[in-house]
Amino acid sequence: MSDARKDRRSRQAWALAGRQHGVVARRQLLELGFNPREIEHRIGRGRLHFVMRGVYAVGWPRLTEKRRWMAAVLACGGGAALSHRSAAALWGVGKERRGRVDVSVRRRCELQRPGLYVRGRSTLKPADVVTKDGIPVTGVVQTLVDLATELPPGRLERAVNEADKRDLIDPEALRAALNDHAGQPGAPALRDLLDKRTFRLSDSDLEILFRPIAASAGLSPPLSKQMLNGWEVDFYWPALGLVIETDGLRYHRTASTQTRDVRRDRAHALAGMTSLRFTHYEVKHEPAQVRHELRHAAAMLQARIRH
Repeated sequence: MSDARKDRRSRQAWALAGRQHGVVARRQLLELGFNPREIEHRIGRGRLHFVMRGVYAVGWPRLTEKRRWMAAVLACGGGAALSHRSAAALWGVGKERRGRVDVSVRRRCELQRPGLYVRGRSTLKPADVVTKDGIPVTGVVQTLVDLATELPPGRLERAVNEADKRDLIDPEALRAALNDHAGQPGAPALRDLLDKRTFRLSDSDLEILFRPIAASAGLSPPLSKQMLNGWEVDFYWPALGLVIETDGLRYHRTASTQTRDVRRDRAHALAGMTSLRFTHYEVKHEPAQVRHELRHAAAMLQARIRH
């Protein structure tokens, strides 16, 4: 083989490694024309550094986080992608489990490697695998569906909130996208979580359901849709100075919406009033909790008035 061809092959190999965060698979080197003896020679000269079976770091041995993730994907061969908690860490919506990289492979696979948790998933659709920062990874929706199989509701909710905050996907779009993931293990839990926050009643249905709850908490009939302190409020008890606001979309809030809500609550507080918020889901599906908190608020306010 001519020296020019060897140089060209080496440049191709290092360029490939550069696109892969400085790591390269043995099979990739063989495909470029390197033979096993040449690979071993480069290991001996310190140009390649062993990371795990079949994967080498190029030039320098230290593994950054993304270098480690890329190495894990390369070690699992074609159709492999970062998934579950490792995918969440790459997307910035969660934390990886210490000492373990999660990888999914779009084929039947029983590969076992130290430090890797590999899942063979022949049903994983090609469209649900994307590339982020050069690393094959499950898309945001698939990652959140996968997280729903592992995380408790509170941590799953934080992951969805973080995806919204990073403008990766908003809860309404996520809720619609779940139709394409029906039948997957995490989809029902994620759907239930989203339903609690995106559920919205009509104004008339809200009144019909809320008024009996307030009455059963010992409150007189409230005024509704009144202008108060420069804002329209959902329910208001003048004698108690109590304002109740209801939210149908607690998850997805633009900056302007958040600012408006803060100013609204601040205006009521500065006027010496008590403002409480309940979601539409709570009014519809958790009336006992709403009743309990209303009763507590009424007792506290009545005691304040007497004294």
